[in-house]
Amino acid sequence: MKNKVVLALALTATSSTVQFTQAQTALQINQINKQVILYWTSTFGGTNCVLTSASSTTPFNWAAATDAVPFNYGTKTALAVTSSDSARFFRLSLIPPAGDGMALIPAGSYLIGDIADTNYNGDTAPTNVYVSAFYMDTNLVSYGQWQSVFSYATSRGYSFTNSGSAKMTNQLVQPVETVDWFDAVKWCNARSQQAGLTPVYFTDTGFTQIYTNGETNGISIYANWQATGYRLPTEAEWEKAARGGLKGLRFPWGPTVSQSLANYYVNTNFVAFSYDLGPNGYNSLGYGNGMAPFTTVVGTFAANGYGLYDMAGNLEEWCWDWYDANLSDSGSAYAGGVDPRGVPANYYGLNGGRVLRSGAWNDLAISLRCANRSYVVPTSADAGKGFRCVRKY
Repeated sequence: MKNKVVLALALTATSSTVQFTQAQTALQINQINKQVILYWTSTFGGTNCVLTSASSTTPFNWAAATDAVPFNYGTKTALAVTSSDSARFFRLSLIPPAGDGMALIPAGSYLIGDIADTNYNGDTAPTNVYVSAFYMDTNLVSYGQWQSVFSYATSRGYSFTNSGSAKMTNQLVQPVETVDWFDAVKWCNARSQQAGLTPVYFTDTGFTQIYTNGETNGISIYANWQATGYRLPTEAEWEKAARGGLKGLRFPWGPTVSQSLANYYVNTNFVAFSYDLGPNGYNSLGYGNGMAPFTTVVGTFAANGYGLYDMAGNLEEWCWDWYDANLSDSGSAYAGGVDPRGVPANYYGLNGGRVLRSGAWNDLAISLRCANRSYVVPTSADAGKGFRCVRKY
């Protein structure tokens, strides 16, 4: 799957002209100042693609184009490359979802933090951070998926504080909610074992005791980051995935939000944001058979550039990190660096809280922004919280 070549492009760039040949029409090229802009329509895999390059055709020695960065180019998905090579060849490979319903999030640097609203609501100022490639569930974990792994786990000695629930209408394809952070972590381990993968979470530093039981703020959970199994995303991974390859935008798709794009609550009588196009009230798609407002079926709204659904709204999503208000702490995503995984212990609040992202069906638009951060104690479980998994690439 990694090596599937769907198109190729060869280009020669000078300071004044760009000459190229094109094997297919999906990938196009332009030059702005000294940058070469490679762009394509979102119908061709969005940004869930891998760009490789070579400097010679004898033979083609393809390697990841690590100098390519996301570029805002109208409605197109685009990457900018600055190169001093007299000749360079590019190919773009579409990466479809994996067999377990996951999309590849490509490696690269991006700006994490509040880009559009000048640190509004206490969100962090933009910081450059590098995240290695990883896979992420295209959808929130559904109730049907939760039940399948839950049954497997409880028959093999796992215990959960919460058994999970979901809206009754189309229940199996609604996102699972009312699960706390510990439930989600244990479920990730069980999903890994069910799939024949190495679990990620352990209760000892030697990674010999798989985490299957118990939960308390005092319990120590250790992650084996080299394991092949399923886990929760780090805060840095989650925001990179949510942005879908786009740069400088408030939401995964652009600067504004409406109820045709996400499941959330609008009350302009209480607070109004110019970027919230409404209409007022709960999203009508969250109703069903006369039931109260609630979640929508996973995948109801359009996916972002990486093919991910509900990265804004529907449910808040658990992340691995302890919430850290001291942004310069070693390990904080907002201290920059490579693959930050959060501080080893919480520095915010008496009891400590794990990070939540996305915003839920009953949250205002401000909570749906890519940069929005919240936290709660990891034993909290309610109808506004769910999760999705990631795994090592």
